[in-house]
Amino acid sequence: MRLTLMTDYALRLLMHVAQRPERLCTISEVAQAYSISEANLMKVTHQLALQGWIETVRGKGGGMRLAREPKQIHIGAVIRGLESDFTLVECFGSDSRCTLTGDCRLAGMLQGALHSFMAHLDGFTLADLMPPTFVSAVPLIPARRLSGEEAQT
Repeated sequence: MRLTLMTDYALRLLMHVAQRPERLCTISEVAQAYSISEANLMKVTHQLALQGWIETVRGKGGGMRLAREPKQIHIGAVIRGLESDFTLVECFGSDSRCTLTGDCRLAGMLQGALHSFMAHLDGFTLADLMPPTFVSAVPLIPARRLSGEEAQT
């Protein structure tokens, strides 16, 4: 199975926006960061907003932000919302002409594999994709300036 570029771009966009919760992100900024065309990102942004993953703000100073906390955005749900075709083989489709349908066990195995794949992704959230951040347990105290005599010793 291969995810579409739209889904790939959507996941990148979500990760980018999630790492900047203090401000709105723009399509232009995401396009530059990941070398993706703005036209493609406009389509991705539209779909993510329709599905409630992000909020958009129009106008000067506008942009996008997550509509939910990263820990509430399950990767499997995002993929299901963006992917339109999980037909791994012909017999999964409604117009199957396979003569083995009914006697074939391959379809069941592949359906199980697809289910396992999605169940695995359901176990992860956008928060799991975030890079670890360093939080100091001890507040940093600025060093005091040394006098001329102290600096020489």
